[in-house]
Amino acid sequence: MSSDNSTQDPYFQKLFAERIGGENYGKGTEIYKFEKIKRAKRNALDAHPNRQLLDFGIGENDAMADSAVREVMKQEVDLAENRGYADNGVAEYKQAAVRFMQRHFGVELSESQVNHCIGSKPAYAMLPACFINPGDITMMTVPGYPVAGTHTRYYGGEVYRLPLLAENDFLPDLDSIPDDIYARTKMLVINYPNSPTGRLAPQSFFEKVVKLAKEKQFIVVHDAAHILLTFDGKPTSFLQTPGALDVGVEVHSMSKGYDMIGWRMGFVAGNERIVSAFSDVKDNSDSGQFIATQKAAAAALDDDSIPQRINDKYRRRMEKLVAVLKEVGFDCQMPGGSYFLYTPSPTGCEGGESFAAAEDATRYLIEDLGIVTVPWDDAGAYLRFSVTYVAGSEAEEDALMEETKKRLTAAKLTFA
Repeated sequence: MSSDNSTQDPYFQKLFAERIGGENYGKGTEIYKFEKIKRAKRNALDAHPNRQLLDFGIGENDAMADSAVREVMKQEVDLAENRGYADNGVAEYKQAAVRFMQRHFGVELSESQVNHCIGSKPAYAMLPACFINPGDITMMTVPGYPVAGTHTRYYGGEVYRLPLLAENDFLPDLDSIPDDIYARTKMLVINYPNSPTGRLAPQSFFEKVVKLAKEKQFIVVHDAAHILLTFDGKPTSFLQTPGALDVGVEVHSMSKGYDMIGWRMGFVAGNERIVSAFSDVKDNSDSGQFIATQKAAAAALDDDSIPQRINDKYRRRMEKLVAVLKEVGFDCQMPGGSYFLYTPSPTGCEGGESFAAAEDATRYLIEDLGIVTVPWDDAGAYLRFSVTYVAGSEAEEDALMEETKKRLTAAKLTFA
């Protein structure tokens, strides 16, 4: 019978890999941002049990997948032919992805230029394995989704951060990157519609990225998770750019545009050799998503009415939120896309608290006002509001907006 002596480290403490902290793993006192938010929410609920929590911090769709998609899943789950390992995917989903790319963006692909992923997150974990050796660089925009950077470091690589600033219209300043950084760069990860800024990339930016990738010799990974939640004009794929198929891939998600958050489905599309490398790494990392799930997702990709309804809902909610926040003093405007609104953080309250960082403002909003947001202090002090709050009708949306305006008005926030 083994014993657990809590005052001593286990024998394997010194065996943890340096990539996750080495022998100091589990001993850190730093609290992850979203854990801080969870704790503040618990404190707010304990202190004000009868006050409604207005949660704009949730970063996932609030609705179930479309009933037609769920019906396909119900049928496919009972078929014996779907019981086995999917490995690198089934033809039905790849073919649906090919049709989707042609229909929405005019991008002609073959099945060999597409492979599924178990949600987009694993794709960003696996792509660095295809390219990064110790000392290599992945360039990433910040604020942003960190997974490709985390795995770059796991392989001994480095991350070069490209801040997204209002003065650059939330595009990375590619001209400011030193030549010695470009010389070691293997990957550039970009994301438009951008999360969390909500900005779109003009075609000229994508063209510049393609030109630089060829000149400096790195590959491009475009995160297209929010592409179907484009509000300003038609959705634009990086792969529409002349030459893009020579330099990179685009990663699509079924989560945002299809209400399929927990289904864990997406696809990597683009340069055939890069997709092949991803497939080889994937083949040694997982055995594929459940075939019935892939077939249900294929049915979703073929039904353009689904993302249109989702886009309409989040556009409506975003318009309401922007109007309310502007009325109480926030400097914001309708984003080009995504279900996130990224706006400069308040600096304090009239005659009361001052906030040194967005994280301080977030804590105040949650604990004092019962309003949940997400702070970003990576490139200036900003708050992220999400319109994925739970509301079953437009009347409930309007009531939530009225309550939001009431609380924020009473707070008398100040903005430097």
